[in-house]
Amino acid sequence: MLSLSKKQIAVVALIVALSFVSGWYFGTGRVSSGGATASLVPVENCQGSSCSPDKFFFLSNVFNTDKSKPQNVDFSPFWKTWQILNDRFVNGTAAINSTSTKKATEQERVWGAISGMVSSLGDPYTVFMPPVEKTRFEEDIRGNFSGVGMEIGMKDGVPTVIAPLPDSPAKKAGILSGDKVLKVDGATTMDVPLDEVIRRIRGKEGTAVILNLLHEKERDPVDIRVVRAVINIPTLDQKTIAGKSDTDKVYVISLYNFSAQSSDLFRNAIQAFSRTGGNKLVLDLRGNPGGYLDAAVDMASWFLPQGKVVVQESYGTGKVTRIYSSSGYDIFKGKKLKMVVLVDRGSASASEILAGARAEHGVAKLIGEKTFGKGSVQELVPITENSSLKITIARWLTPAGKSISQNGLDPEILVKNAASSTPQNDIIMNQALKYLRGY
Repeated sequence: MLSLSKKQIAVVALIVALSFVSGWYFGTGRVSSGGATASLVPVENCQGSSCSPDKFFFLSNVFNTDKSKPQNVDFSPFWKTWQILNDRFVNGTAAINSTSTKKATEQERVWGAISGMVSSLGDPYTVFMPPVEKTRFEEDIRGNFSGVGMEIGMKDGVPTVIAPLPDSPAKKAGILSGDKVLKVDGATTMDVPLDEVIRRIRGKEGTAVILNLLHEKERDPVDIRVVRAVINIPTLDQKTIAGKSDTDKVYVISLYNFSAQSSDLFRNAIQAFSRTGGNKLVLDLRGNPGGYLDAAVDMASWFLPQGKVVVQESYGTGKVTRIYSSSGYDIFKGKKLKMVVLVDRGSASASEILAGARAEHGVAKLIGEKTFGKGSVQELVPITENSSLKITIARWLTPAGKSISQNGLDPEILVKNAASSTPQNDIIMNQALKYLRGY
């Protein structure tokens, strides 16, 4: 499951349902965290043009901690607390109000101290993994999984559904983008690491999980029972919607994730659109939680001149920002192409990168709902032989410098009543067709 890149060993993992999807997609580079959701997704070598948003990768070198010891930090409170616990804690009996008789070893207390330090940063995607968690993570990478078929991320401190996958148990059970996951099988998710929430949701095919969810704009949560299954993740669909005349026909490309195959499938779809002779195109990114960054950059290149910025990777104040630019296929240059991109609350990560690049360069109009807002880059750093730190090192910015993680994207044509859509009456699509046809 691991592949050697030019500069580091990388692990891949797509976030379309770590807790939720059957299999993991693999590539060569970073792995998704943005949601730190369930099933694995592809990743890429972040030294090339294929860095995936919200992905993490293994570093081949271990930090020399002796060189990085802080000079102006007083550790005496830590050691004082350590000694008081050694001298006074009733470690021979169960703790008060506890049914456990387990005693923490000194090494486990070190792991706990590191975990507390990491959690103090307030970033749900920066996580310390002691031996048990690291082993579980490695087993996850090697295995195939069943789940409920949705991706979750952390929003406002609460595990939140980014998007249920098409035809998944989650979708069929009525789970919606934006749902807050308050409990899993009766156990609260508050102050629980996102990876642990995902682990609880994931499970054996055919077994059930009870999710306590709070729908957006609702006051009372509801329990939804979902039976886990092996999830097949679709990539792309395409169709033509006829109109009053041939000039009204609209070609629709629906992209469900940015997998290793997405670029080739998208190229084929663009060629099929070109053969129709039409000039009206819809790219539907609703419910697309993201995936490979290189796929997003490649797709943007069909519509942008060479060198135009697709996305920026910001490492923070005082550090050099990395730029990912169009390869310049730009096959519609000089043609009267009229295009819209459909987005909603389930459009995240690579979807936001692709949508943002097209909108800010003026090649497409965004129609729909405000996007989820998810885009960060993480590294998986070995701390000891049997522990690791997954750390957020960068944020994704649109060409104009807008933070995807902090703000998401606001569509130029906002559809406020999109939640009332039905398969027979797709309100966002109807708005797109109206715009493209001019009536």
